[in-house]
Amino acid sequence: MKKVSFAEFGGPDVLHLVDAEEPHAGPGHIRIAVRAAGVNPVDWRIREGQKLGAHPIELPSGVGLDAAGVVDEVGEGVEEVEVGDHVFGEGSSTYAEFAVLSAWARMPEGVTFENAAGYPSVVETALRIIREVGVQPGQTLLVSGASGGVGSAVLQIARDRGITVIGTAGAANQDYLRSLGALATTYGEGWVERVRQLGHVDAALDLAGSGVIRGLVDLTGNPQKVISIADLGAPELGVRFSGVAGNVPEALTVAADLIARGRLHIPIEKSYTLADAATAHINSQTGHTRGRRVIVT
Repeated sequence: MKKVSFAEFGGPDVLHLVDAEEPHAGPGHIRIAVRAAGVNPVDWRIREGQKLGAHPIELPSGVGLDAAGVVDEVGEGVEEVEVGDHVFGEGSSTYAEFAVLSAWARMPEGVTFENAAGYPSVVETALRIIREVGVQPGQTLLVSGASGGVGSAVLQIARDRGITVIGTAGAANQDYLRSLGALATTYGEGWVERVRQLGHVDAALDLAGSGVIRGLVDLTGNPQKVISIADLGAPELGVRFSGVAGNVPEALTVAADLIARGRLHIPIEKSYTLADAATAHINSQTGHTRGRRVIVT
């Protein structure tokens, strides 16, 4: 099969499309014929060799965590799915023609493989950081860098729970944030005061890592009410960096329910082929994303 791999840590140029042996589903796992794979910032952070608190990476390594596809091999002990089912979930080395998933759910009716592939890590991250920051219904959550995949999920999940959301993004994405139910403003000089004019902030999330931690702490009045998934220097300011995945099966269940109820939809900004994985990473790293990026096989 074909898969994207890297043999050393570095920039996008270390990614190569290679011939590889097909993986097989061990006990409690399934294998899918991948139809689409999600492109997430964690993918290029791992490729760069960033220390994210997860298990060490053995080189050469495949790329990708999220995927959607057709079940074609079922491991021992798996009973809830069978060959031919359409699923989305999380595993390893998903930028490939075949991948093994460790967590999955059936795709909601009417959702394409391309759409489903981008949800698993995005929703897991959104649920995790909303929980960790401790924001409650009736309170206000500030989301810095809100227009990307995780931000889009956070806005919609928070609104579904009765939380008011303020989102910051570029000027071109202001209407997009408002369409998701957020109060919107731009980042850049004066952003703290612009947020203050929109209301009191009870908790805040840094999703872009653009040097906003001090401002978020100032707005909330408490570094314990700020979480970052993008600034590795956050702990130096007393802010928690959240980089390790939580309950993925729960996230998939929540995602499927929200999608089925019409409460969660994250647009796809761009699709790429396996051969264009390096370009997908370059574009992902530039930021300014509206929604998600996916690779189609």
